[in-house]
Amino acid sequence: MQGEDSKWEGYADWRNRAAVKGRHGGMLAASFVLAVEVLENLAFLANASNLVTYLTEFMHFSLSRAASEVSAFMGTAFLLALLGGFFSDAFLSTFIVFIISAFIEFMGLILLTIQARRPSLMPPPCKSSPASPCEPVHGSKAALLFVGLYLAALGIGGIKGSLPSHGAEQFDESDPKGRKQRSTFFNYFVFCLSCGALVAVTFVVWLEDNVGWEWGFGVSTISIFLSILVFLSGSRFYKNRIPRGSPLTTILKVLVVASLMGCSRKSSSNAIENFSMTPSNHLVGEDQLEGAKRDSQSLTNSLRCLNRAVEGKTVHRLLECTVQQVEDVKIVLKMLPIFGCTIMLNCCLAQLSTFSVRQAASMNRKIGNLVVPAASLPVFPVVFMLILAPVYDHLIIPFARRVTKSEMGVSHLQRIGVGLVLSILAMAVAALVDLKRKRVASEAGLLDSKQALPISFLWIALQYLFLGSADLFTLAGLLEFFFTEAPSSMRSLATSLSWASLAMGFYLNSAMVVIVNKMTRSGGRTPWLGEKLGINRYRLDLFYWLLCILSVVNLLHYLFWAMRYKYISTDARR
Repeated sequence: MQGEDSKWEGYADWRNRAAVKGRHGGMLAASFVLAVEVLENLAFLANASNLVTYLTEFMHFSLSRAASEVSAFMGTAFLLALLGGFFSDAFLSTFIVFIISAFIEFMGLILLTIQARRPSLMPPPCKSSPASPCEPVHGSKAALLFVGLYLAALGIGGIKGSLPSHGAEQFDESDPKGRKQRSTFFNYFVFCLSCGALVAVTFVVWLEDNVGWEWGFGVSTISIFLSILVFLSGSRFYKNRIPRGSPLTTILKVLVVASLMGCSRKSSSNAIENFSMTPSNHLVGEDQLEGAKRDSQSLTNSLRCLNRAVEGKTVHRLLECTVQQVEDVKIVLKMLPIFGCTIMLNCCLAQLSTFSVRQAASMNRKIGNLVVPAASLPVFPVVFMLILAPVYDHLIIPFARRVTKSEMGVSHLQRIGVGLVLSILAMAVAALVDLKRKRVASEAGLLDSKQALPISFLWIALQYLFLGSADLFTLAGLLEFFFTEAPSSMRSLATSLSWASLAMGFYLNSAMVVIVNKMTRSGGRTPWLGEKLGINRYRLDLFYWLLCILSVVNLLHYLFWAMRYKYISTDARR
């Protein structure tokens, strides 16, 4: 057994001294990350979940434009997670990237709070005359709005790209107990994410709708500031991975050299089979096999076209690629189809913060004497996730481990697959519920009225429950899948793909709204989601059926790749 003073190889403490086992890392260090996630996600979702309402009622955007702006904002925030992951792997530690990113988000939220508090920085109020439509925000006021939003998006991206990896790095992956604790961490990361969301979509949304948006932005600002303090309070317990240089450089180098060697053919096509790795990571040929036997690393047969990259040294020293680098790039490339198959699911999830909010706003939102804000509807999937996450970790996983005799119990790809199936069911339910909602509107003669329809908003909660469950299975599965399967030098960047998938889903949603409107407008017909239409005239039912059909095709695509994927990580094989 190693002594208490043994060091974590490749890790340092917050003072850049060698991290020590027994003193740094472990569940205690990770618990600070979980607490930070509660506060960080509260700050993010408090505004994102209700942003459509803010942009339509206070910034006077049309519903379609507001939905597109929200999708663009959230898509940008999640896509920028790749930037946070890149800097965490290449130049800075996850510790430093989080602090910088949280401060940037803090500054963006301050700008939004100031604008919401001062009427002079808002567009003029709508006039009562129907002939004088509301004037959307423009000029310097619009600039202030978007600077605040996208500063916050930049900070959110950096946090998403660094925080999950920072927490997962606290565990000893060479020990089965450490791997199980890491799996528990990812489950509870989603649990804590849901805790922050619960406060955001209830208390903060109520403040925004009943007291004022300056209070909503103010709570978010305070929350992200507190997250910085909590994160720093755990500094002496963290072990921080030392950056190993740009993973993108390695990826591009291998791809370029493999392409060049494939074209030049300066070496025989079989030469790569005679290459191996020495302990110093230099390539050797057949005449040096004696020394090569000391290293077990060798080229695999998958993606054999990349194997040509090891011949680069024969052309120029700068083109040298080690076997390890080639195999690392192969791992990343083999994960990309899984990443691509989750984009459609996240396009479905985008409905939670766009059209579903406006649907709920048109319905009867009373429970007794309480009027529930439309943006608080995500409370249903959030509460379900809060219940399901501990049940999954403490009941389902132990049972699955006993049945399958494996360390994982339920594989990452199986979890993702369950999420994809649930997203299909969610879109089918959403289409049927909207048909019912519009039938009620038609029978009551309220198709063109802004009056609340005589149908309970709880019908919309059904699609929220399915989508929330899909999010729980998919997000936790993706985070753990990318972290455990990726090469250690690329883990933050790879984990960021989970958030990038969300980004691409939101961008796809925005693009689909535009494309659907353009295609359904042809021939002088009324577009499904036209800007000048009221929510009761939208053909959301057809739009949801379209998403449902595309999700089925996407599931088949996913199954094709998932059934052929071979796990790399130790815990996935056991």
